[in-house]
Amino acid sequence: MGHLNHLHARDTSLAAVSRAPLDKLERYKRRMGWAVPWYSSLGSNFNYDFHVSFDASITPVEWNYKNYAQLVRENPGWEGYTGEEMGVSAFPAPRRSRLHTYSCYGRGIDLLNGTYNWLDLTARGRQEDWEQPPGRGDGPSMSWLRRHDEYDPAVIGGAHDPQ
Repeated sequence: MGHLNHLHARDTSLAAVSRAPLDKLERYKRRMGWAVPWYSSLGSNFNYDFHVSFDASITPVEWNYKNYAQLVRENPGWEGYTGEEMGVSAFPAPRRSRLHTYSCYGRGIDLLNGTYNWLDLTARGRQEDWEQPPGRGDGPSMSWLRRHDEYDPAVIGGAHDPQ
C-alpha cells in the first residue's frame, strides 16, 4: 500500500486487524516499516464474526462463502481445522454505520498483493506448481515468499540492480 493520504483524499481509510496482542503487532509493524494502523482483536469475536478464525466451539466454520461440509469435501485438511486464514472486509466509516459492505478471501485477495500483480506481467509469472508447462513451478503457492528482511542475499542477488 502506498501512502494512505491517497485513500484519505477519497474519504476512505485502511486498517489491519489481527488476533495477537497489540504490543506484538506494533513491534512487527515497526520491523516491516508499515504505516497502516493495526488493531488487535484479541479477546473479541471479531475474527470469528468475519470468518477468518476457525473454532467450531465458538462459531460455525465458514470460509470464502463455503460452509464446513463444502470445505471438507473440497479439501479434507479442513477436517477439525482450527486456525486463521486471510480475509479482507469493508465497512463505511463508524460515524455513519456499522454496516458490513464487502468481504473477500482466498484467491480474491491476490489483487491486493502487489508482488503478484508484477509477477503476472512477466514471462515467468508466479512459477506456481499448477502453471504450465509442468516443471516450471518451484513449490506450493507462496512457499517462496519471505519477509523483506529474511531473503538470502544469494537468492535476490543482483536481480534488483538494473546496472
